[in-house]
Amino acid sequence: MSASAATGVFVLSLTAIPVTYLFNCLAAGGSSWVIVAVGLLVLIFIALLARVLVKRKPPKDPLFYVYAVFAFTSVVNLIIGLEQDGIIDGFMTHYLREGEPYLNTAYGHVICYWDGSVHYLMYLLMVAAIAWEQSYRTIGLYWLGSIFMSIIVFMPGNIVGKYGTKVCPAFFLSVPYICLPIWAGFRIYNQPSVTHDTPVKVVQEVQKKGLLRRPIDLMLAAYLILATGFCIFRGMAQFSHIGASLHARTPYIYRVPEEAKQFFLILNVMYGILPQLLAYRCVNKPEFFMKTKQEEKTE
Repeated sequence: MSASAATGVFVLSLTAIPVTYLFNCLAAGGSSWVIVAVGLLVLIFIALLARVLVKRKPPKDPLFYVYAVFAFTSVVNLIIGLEQDGIIDGFMTHYLREGEPYLNTAYGHVICYWDGSVHYLMYLLMVAAIAWEQSYRTIGLYWLGSIFMSIIVFMPGNIVGKYGTKVCPAFFLSVPYICLPIWAGFRIYNQPSVTHDTPVKVVQEVQKKGLLRRPIDLMLAAYLILATGFCIFRGMAQFSHIGASLHARTPYIYRVPEEAKQFFLILNVMYGILPQLLAYRCVNKPEFFMKTKQEEKTE
């Protein structure tokens, strides 16, 4: 495969702009089941177009097509977020009213922005890695954690929330977001991890150090203990939680009080950033987690 395949996926994802506008015009008088049928046909058509892009030299990894379709839906979610903010109009109006009205909530609004920005970037990076036949295991695992956290909070919340009685057939369009990431998770996890040519003596020396002699690890370990308790009582999905807690679509009585905003932001930003630091530490300094091989023969 060549870099043109990754560029093609990027261009293909941008077709979501005219497709959503046309969809909104044609489906204005359709029922919920019509929305489901048309939505599924669009997703299948995007997957077929992605196959045409790489027909001469198909990718070895079939997840290429999954990321191509998800990149398209990420642009759709970005359009939804922009329309909810009144920046654009006439693209997803009917879908938000008849298809997935729970996206009109503050949490649904923010999660659309997350999927349309962070997830979108990750899809393009993974597509590029497949096109160049490079490993994307690290970023793939990061994406899995992000999308599963979104699903775990988003889907049950839609069912038990105020729109629980208004769950439409279009809700089934979310099924691929459950099944495909599970399949992708097994394939990504089974990819060979990055090998590090670290001398055995260095690994043994690092692993002999106790936790008290590793202040950064001690801080991260303490954070994990506190975060676990915090998570049990409060929940997850940090970016969307912060955004929804401050968003104008959230009822006033549930928003963060003005006098508590600073404390709220400091606490929740730290709660969101420290896991990233922990992941960065594990990826870039893996000596403590490496299995020691046989000692090198002394000369």
